Amino acid sequence: MRSELLDGLLAGIDESLYEPFRNKTIAVTGATGLIGSLVCKALLLADDRMGLGCVVVAVVRDDAKLSSVLQGYSELGKLEVVRCDLAEDEPSIDAADFILHAAAVTKSKVMVQCPADVALMSLRGTEAMLEIARRSGARMVYVSSMEVYGTLPDGEVADESALGWIDLTAPRSCYPESKRMCECLCSAYAAQYGVQALSARLAQTFGAGVLPGENRAFAQFARSAMRDESIVLRTHGLSEGNYVNTIDCVAGLLTLLARGEAGLSYNIANEESHGTIRFVAELASDILGGDKCNVVIDVDESNSAGYAPDVHLRLSSARLRGLGWEPKTGLADSFAELGAYLREQD
Repeated sequence: MRSELLDGLLAGIDESLYEPFRNKTIAVTGATGLIGSLVCKALLLADDRMGLGCVVVAVVRDDAKLSSVLQGYSELGKLEVVRCDLAEDEPSIDAADFILHAAAVTKSKVMVQCPADVALMSLRGTEAMLEIARRSGARMVYVSSMEVYGTLPDGEVADESALGWIDLTAPRSCYPESKRMCECLCSAYAAQYGVQALSARLAQTFGAGVLPGENRAFAQFARSAMRDESIVLRTHGLSEGNYVNTIDCVAGLLTLLARGEAGLSYNIANEESHGTIRFVAELASDILGGDKCNVVIDVDESNSAGYAPDVHLRLSSARLRGLGWEPKTGLADSFAELGAYLREQD
């Protein structure tokens, strides 16, 4: 449903970031997911507020789910819906000026159980969107992940050139390794065909706007804390996470769609929003929980394959900052916004 809180936060994005989309068509894959839906909402709200005259083309597998996710937003501007399973087909898009390719599998359980499907869906979907970009002359941003960095030396601050080791024999590696290959495809299309394609490596993104079914760690932490229940960690919580607020992420993606350099990859992370999983869980407990909420470690060593390996990674966003982007919201305020949003949606 429509969110007054989210609307207000999205309205705080600098209006100049929307000007490149005036009277343009923007195709968004994965429009029912967190990132895709936020960008759709941001563009539709900006169209209503600024009279952009843009067209948002939402590419989805389930148009009924899209109606639910964009309830209260779809009538704010011109929204077109294209139903397509990117694992099997190319969406019917006649023309686009910009493409945000955000469709992806995000559930670790699926990555472990169906690694071939996950890898092939990533590659086929990215190829399909790059072909549309090639034919229509669109600028395209592929939404990648910080998981492409794999394992790097502890304490290293990673810019976009610092890729580490990934175990190719681990089923879950289908996700980061296929993300790497999709980034490579974007660079290859830029080099061979002159396609204006680039990649955005997102840190863990959370705050206002998370979807009802969101089950990633930050959402689990928040919901447990708000119920004043213990936050149970199924790992030792030693991995160091990099984070970015939902609204800052949207601003970063708009910046890259308009001004990113073809063939390159860009980190979208708030360097100040960093900490171990345990630290983040404790922060959620402190901000959103009551007296009964604490952090409990309960590790089943026999099920470790379902989790990404521990990483000790600090991302640098210097390249994106060079385009004028600056994050505004840190970890504590992101949890406060997330809590307020979840209460508003109940």
